[in-house]
Amino acid sequence: MLTSEEVVSIFEKTGAMLSGHFKLTSGRHSNRYFQCAKVLQYPVHTGALCRELAARFAGENISVVIGPATGGIIVSYETARAIGVRGIFTERENGVMSLRRGFSIDPGERVLVVEDVITTGGSVLEVIDVVRSLGGIVVGAGVLVDRSGGKVDLGVKKEALLVTETISFDLEECPLCRDGIPAVKPGSRNIK
Repeated sequence: MLTSEEVVSIFEKTGAMLSGHFKLTSGRHSNRYFQCAKVLQYPVHTGALCRELAARFAGENISVVIGPATGGIIVSYETARAIGVRGIFTERENGVMSLRRGFSIDPGERVLVVEDVITTGGSVLEVIDVVRSLGGIVVGAGVLVDRSGGKVDLGVKKEALLVTETISFDLEECPLCRDGIPAVKPGSRNIK
C-alpha cells in the first residue's frame, strides 16, 4: 500500500506538484497546482499509483474502468490493466460528456470511475451520469488527487491517493497578486 508521503514523493520527483502563483479554471488564484500529466508521463509511477487505486476497490467485481478525457484516460487504462478488465473513457461532444469511439457499457456492468485530479468533482459526476444512463452500476470513484480536502461528495465510495485542500483566493483578495508575482495558467481546460 502506498502512503500519502510516498504519493507526495512521486509527485515531487516528477515535477507534478507545483508551487507558485496559478490561475485556476474557476478563475480563483492559488499557490499550489497539481499537473498530473507530469507524473503520468512515467509508466513506472503511473503503474504504481493505478495499482494502488485498483487495490482500494478489490472485491468489487469490476468489469469496466472509465475516466473522462483527458486526465482520466491514462488513469483508466492503467487501473483497468491492474484489475484485468477493459479501460474506456468519455469525451465532451458539443459540451456534453459522452461515450464515443464504439465504447459501450452493458446494463448491469460494474464500473469504476477514475480521474487524475478533482476539485469540485464535476467531470466525475458527469461520467457517473453517463454510466448510470446506460444501466451500468457505479461501484465507486478513484482519484489520484482530491484537491477539495475530501469535501467533494460524489454519491459513491470515493478513494483518493492524496487528499489536500488547495488554498485559493478571489482575484481581488489574492496576496500573490498584491506581492506582484505573475500568475500562470498551467491547466488543460483553457478552452471553454
